[in-house]
Amino acid sequence: MASWLPETLYETVGQGPAPSKDYYQLLVTRSQAIQVALIFGKRTLDYVFNLCKGEFDFLERLLDSLLLSIISYLDLEDVTRLSQTSSRFAKLCKSDVLWERIVQSACDTITPDMRALAEDMGWRQMFFTNKLQLQRQLRKRKQRRESQRQMLL
Repeated sequence: MASWLPETLYETVGQGPAPSKDYYQLLVTRSQAIQVALIFGKRTLDYVFNLCKGEFDFLERLLDSLLLSIISYLDLEDVTRLSQTSSRFAKLCKSDVLWERIVQSACDTITPDMRALAEDMGWRQMFFTNKLQLQRQLRKRKQRRESQRQMLL
């Protein structure tokens, strides 16, 4: 299919602003587009072409912190679906920052022991672990800390 395309895919010229008023030319050839696709992938090439046409993906332009704030309001099923849409959203939907927010919204209080356990096991894992298992792990953690303290004395 690439052979059906003309060698020049896109060309435009323009004049720079004063005081220089230099002339500029943007030329995209088939071989350059193929190189971009080979090096960066077809998605990047399509994204650049869409930008040239004025078609912006505004979600892709948002900061991760803002997206995480938005995602934290979604239902768990929607978080799962969103994580399947792109590698960026997969990374955000699995991040500890998001799952810490989700756990905080689901729990009344988070004790320092719970926070330490979550940092060890991950907030997402902590969210999906049932209460009995969490209580058992918190007890074990407390016993280990006390035995280490006694060994130091």
